[in-house]
Amino acid sequence: MIKIHFYIRYNTRFGESLQLSGNIPQLGNFDPGSAVTMNYLNEEFWTYLLEFNGSPADLSDGIQYKYLFKDTKGRITEEWDDGKTIDIKKITAEQIHLVDTWNFAGQYENAFFTSPFCDVLLPVTASPVKPAPYHGNTHIFKVKAPLLKKDEVMAMLGGTKALGQWNTARPVWMSREGNWWTTKVNLSGVVMPVAYKYAVYHAKTRKFIRYEDGDNRLLHNYADKKRLTVLHDGFVHLVHNDWRGAGVNIPVFSLRSNKSLGTGEFTDIRLLVDWAKKTGMRMIQLLPVNDTTATGTWKDSYPYNAVSAFALHPLYLNVEAVARREDAPLLKSLEKKRKQLNRLAEVDYEEVMRYKWGIIKQLYRVQKKAFFESEEYRQFMKDNRHWLVPYAAYSYLRDKHHALNFPEWGAYSSYDENAVTALSDPGQKHFDGIGIYYFTQYHLHRQLTDATAYAHANGIIVKGDIPIGVNRDSCDVWMEPELFHTDMQAGAPPDDFAVKGQNWGFPTYNWEQMQKNGYEWWQRRFKQMSRYFDAFRIDHLLGFFRIWSIPDHAVEGVMGHFVPAIPMALETFAERGIVFDYHRFCEPFITDAVLDELWGEDQDGIRDFLELRQDGSYRLKPSFSTQRKVASHFSSRESNEENTRIRLVLYDLISNVILFEEEGSQQRQFHFRIDMENTVSFRHLDGYMQRLLKDMYIDYFFHKQEDTWATAAMQKLPSLKKSTRMLICGEDLGMVPRCVPEIMRQLGMLSLEIQRMPKQEGVEFFNPVHAPRLSVVTPSTHDMSTIRAWWEEDREATQRFFNNEMQHPGIAPYYCEPWINKAIIIRHLYSPAMWSVFLLQDLMGIDGKLRRQYPAEERINVPAVPRYYWRYRMHITLEQLLQEDDFNNELMSYIHSSGRGNGWV
Repeated sequence: MIKIHFYIRYNTRFGESLQLSGNIPQLGNFDPGSAVTMNYLNEEFWTYLLEFNGSPADLSDGIQYKYLFKDTKGRITEEWDDGKTIDIKKITAEQIHLVDTWNFAGQYENAFFTSPFCDVLLPVTASPVKPAPYHGNTHIFKVKAPLLKKDEVMAMLGGTKALGQWNTARPVWMSREGNWWTTKVNLSGVVMPVAYKYAVYHAKTRKFIRYEDGDNRLLHNYADKKRLTVLHDGFVHLVHNDWRGAGVNIPVFSLRSNKSLGTGEFTDIRLLVDWAKKTGMRMIQLLPVNDTTATGTWKDSYPYNAVSAFALHPLYLNVEAVARREDAPLLKSLEKKRKQLNRLAEVDYEEVMRYKWGIIKQLYRVQKKAFFESEEYRQFMKDNRHWLVPYAAYSYLRDKHHALNFPEWGAYSSYDENAVTALSDPGQKHFDGIGIYYFTQYHLHRQLTDATAYAHANGIIVKGDIPIGVNRDSCDVWMEPELFHTDMQAGAPPDDFAVKGQNWGFPTYNWEQMQKNGYEWWQRRFKQMSRYFDAFRIDHLLGFFRIWSIPDHAVEGVMGHFVPAIPMALETFAERGIVFDYHRFCEPFITDAVLDELWGEDQDGIRDFLELRQDGSYRLKPSFSTQRKVASHFSSRESNEENTRIRLVLYDLISNVILFEEEGSQQRQFHFRIDMENTVSFRHLDGYMQRLLKDMYIDYFFHKQEDTWATAAMQKLPSLKKSTRMLICGEDLGMVPRCVPEIMRQLGMLSLEIQRMPKQEGVEFFNPVHAPRLSVVTPSTHDMSTIRAWWEEDREATQRFFNNEMQHPGIAPYYCEPWINKAIIIRHLYSPAMWSVFLLQDLMGIDGKLRRQYPAEERINVPAVPRYYWRYRMHITLEQLLQEDDFNNELMSYIHSSGRGNGWV
């Protein structure tokens, strides 16, 4: 039997406790519910004695363990796994004493153990010595040091002979084991306590570089040959040892090269890498690249409406790279078509897709025999079968029926794995209609993988984007409908960019069902992303706390409410002194005065849709009682100004309510309609009632839900974060609950900070100098106007920005002159944020000759427009951009002078 004494440094308050979990039955097999409770020792330590009676030979991976914190409400927080392991097979001591440091997930240094840093940006330098043996040593020292420069390694020194007597020429060298730098030392006979410090050395010259900062560390544990002491000392203390990088943000379809075909392609990423390297960028950020083919029209250009969370979009395939030498005759028309499409200022989505599929079908026909016999294809199928076969069958059925309407798919209206396997059998006559999708996805995979590998070889990482939702008629919904609420629509509440809110049309997630298998669908999604990307942006991170859920009978986002959310009970209104009137609060408030305000005189056109109540007010006729019914009616009518006006006024009348009834509550529970104060219904209430309702409204949105939303997020995000090595960046914009920043801090997720969208109440502009270290700062995103276009949007706001933020006196220039654009870019570069990321349009804005003439043409998306055509393209080629030496050198000088060129600040 081996006695293992665990000691964890953790200061607790009364009612709090520490628990221990591990990979052996005595520690609960890593089941948090079976973790053992530790004992309080003193203000600094909690302890636990494990008498290990198992067989060390059975533990090939050793004893792995971690600590858990339990608060006074019984909520459990796990420390972030940093690989605490006891290599029990190699230890001969009768007792093991483990002195550990809690690993806080949100600690800044933990971000540098993610794949972009470990694999690309900060690769580990090998130690100049081999690991010391266990035999004869009494102490093992372990420390984490992710922020080391090239050729830097760790060593330690201390106030005893075995630790070099503080002689920097005689350090105790450490070797890297997992995330830890470690060494083994014999301190037998040494008088305790012993002072020591970790130090940084140059691996090749073996010269001393620096000690860690702060006071000496003290070792109190006496040495005994029968006892082994292991110290997990946490992170090395290297103050002012910081890393910051710069990146460029652009959709793949927006790239333009001499070889692209009317749209950016995965093969163009190589040229973008060349440019990024030339200017000192360390990251390329892309928009989603999943297949969105739903209608076969330009509406499929919306990159956040994926029909598969796993398949890549054929739009990005370079067909010329797929062709073999003997396939050249099939590409006779390609050069002519390339010139035609590349002359266009924007992407012609429908024509590009039509032409590419024509070439893909021809290439498939002549290559299919060799393709299906290749080992590369077989391995690709083995690795991706779980989504590839259903996706290909789904795409075939969509093409066959010319629609994404599952009920029309007959025997395949509901997904059945056996039926789909039979449908996809290579012996079927229709197999080519399925096999072509295997062929296309394989080549897309190859081209994107090659592009990412090229980026890595040049010291640049690639950041992807995970949309919050999927198309309601997607392959994912077809395969696993139980994971989605298809009777609801995800969106966002109103804001300055979309005053009626946003309705994305995605089904909302059935989180309760997903939780039953540990969010396995999300984990598969993350794993697929990690094949191509080092980091990713979680689109609408707030959706993991609560989603803006819009009933399927509504069109506008303003008709939604947050889910989960605790509704207001009927009794609460009485307690607040409100006589509840269901008709007045929950049904559209329509009177002559309301019609005068919303429509004006000559109301005959709008009254055709209404019927008169006995009290003189109006209700909508049953056939027009929902926004979806109204939309359906006008979809078959002539599209003109009059019909559009009527439709929008009817939408406004339907949304002119104070409360939404909780479904199934029998008029006893209610949710406040967002932006209540701006409804005509609210304005027609007396002042006393307005004050009472406003107080309840504030309580409902800003106080009542916080614990519910925090609990919902902590049920999902920790396990999802643990499932990937990628760096996670949250898009935490909009109506942000108070709990969000703290939970992101606890989990070490990077926030998004935008100068025009401050999160602090009462502040007009965010100053990048105040950004947290774990964040991404940017002046613009794909959902916003560029710096230049924004400058012209609101003259008064521009003037305040010019005087107050830029600290310039006088009248602001009417146009965003290059020096203004430049000043904004530079301010972001000097932010303390880990990443400063810029739209390519904003970077080119610093050069008066290079940038586009009209800034309005630089816009990628307008969120207020539900069916926006995503088609922006660079106005010059990447080849030309690489030749713009004056611009590139100027940009490089700004990036390098800020310290973001090599990353070190």
